[in-house]
Amino acid sequence: MLTAATSTNATASTAATSTNASTAGAATSATSAPTSNAATTAPTTPTTPATPTAVTGATAPVSTSTTSAAAVDLTDPGLWARPGTPALVAELRREAPVHRTDTVDDGPVWSVLTYRESADVLRNAAVFSSEYGSLLGSGEGKVPVGSGRMMALTDPPRHRELRAPANPFFSKGGVRGAARSIAERAGELFDRAVEQGEVDLVDVVSALPLAVMCDLLDVPERDRDMVVRVCDTAFLGRTPEERRAGHQQLIPYLLHQVMLRRTDPRDDLISMMATYRVGGRLLPVEDVVLNLDNIVVGGVQTVRHTAAMGLHTLVQRPDLWRMLQRGEVSLDSAVDELLRWTSVGLHTLRTATRDIELGGQRIRRGDRVAVWVWSANRDPEAFDRPEEIRLDRSPNKHLALGLGAHYCIGAPLAKAELSALYSAALEKASLIEPAGPVRHNRSIINFGLDHFPVRLIPR
Repeated sequence: MLTAATSTNATASTAATSTNASTAGAATSATSAPTSNAATTAPTTPTTPATPTAVTGATAPVSTSTTSAAAVDLTDPGLWARPGTPALVAELRREAPVHRTDTVDDGPVWSVLTYRESADVLRNAAVFSSEYGSLLGSGEGKVPVGSGRMMALTDPPRHRELRAPANPFFSKGGVRGAARSIAERAGELFDRAVEQGEVDLVDVVSALPLAVMCDLLDVPERDRDMVVRVCDTAFLGRTPEERRAGHQQLIPYLLHQVMLRRTDPRDDLISMMATYRVGGRLLPVEDVVLNLDNIVVGGVQTVRHTAAMGLHTLVQRPDLWRMLQRGEVSLDSAVDELLRWTSVGLHTLRTATRDIELGGQRIRRGDRVAVWVWSANRDPEAFDRPEEIRLDRSPNKHLALGLGAHYCIGAPLAKAELSALYSAALEKASLIEPAGPVRHNRSIINFGLDHFPVRLIPR
């Protein structure tokens, strides 16, 4: 889901002073403040939470006992890599589908674990607002700097206005035109990977969305190596400090390109955003840069993490790999099922604009509500045998790419890139074998792999 964020402080030239970029999809460590939710001011809505029995923020040992389920801290980034977590979350979903969690960094937050209630929150932007933050990590009583200025941090009708200039680049029609070049790039990546034999699969799959994003932005050839290098640091840096440094280089570059293309526009995403008018006025330069950074990070991170986690799933399940190689299931349906199964965008955040009942709990105006997408996508009330990976699952109305007004703008492109990567892997390698231990990241924004060493056996 292209709705995660990284904190970025960019020193801009005359057009902007210091910009804190809230971005979609950055794999920032959850133990440091995610930057799309970099906080500066308190929200204007009341933030006094309702007072049901709270689920404490203490980290519990992974267990399926009732006591452990009642004490689990979903905001613990270490939780999601533990093997017992699916059973733990399933019990918590049964016992307390909507409950209050006292988080360490964000104070009291309502956690929503069931599909029906999660869909209710995501559909109803009038009652559950994105403007006060779309991710945990900004701190209690704080709102992101980009509030009301970015797609991820606005509600309709402003949200629709900001999406409008980007829509043509991510529509199904627009993506179909790029499908061949995307597939060719994915094939080249796996050709090289097979030649090398042993590779880090995270690095292999990350290269595709970076290249596609450079195309969308029409990054000049002379700048591409630099942009890819900076994006590598911003998205793949091993520490929050490295990723922040990468963004501090990316933001000024985007700002420079926005200023150039405002006066000399081309047929690309930067030009469209830079010259787009709302009510006869150009969008402020700072807002254009924030939204572009949001799109870049979301577009790269969602595909990177889902592709790596999806291939990790297939490596663990050779029977599923063989099913796909034999053409026994549609690749399109497999992409959706792996999106559901991995659900790398673990949560999304909303703020209640008025008192409302949700799942038997009284939510007060100003309360923050976290939808745990990973849990909703494994709800047996919404999915038949959700604990099984069924590559031919139909229907598959997962929430991995959102729902409602904030449904992922880049969904068609993300699916095309995932399909190309899976297809190339299946075509070029007869088998992918583990070549060492995987390392999960520590993030509740985009949960995935930092390191996935494999050996590719050529066909």
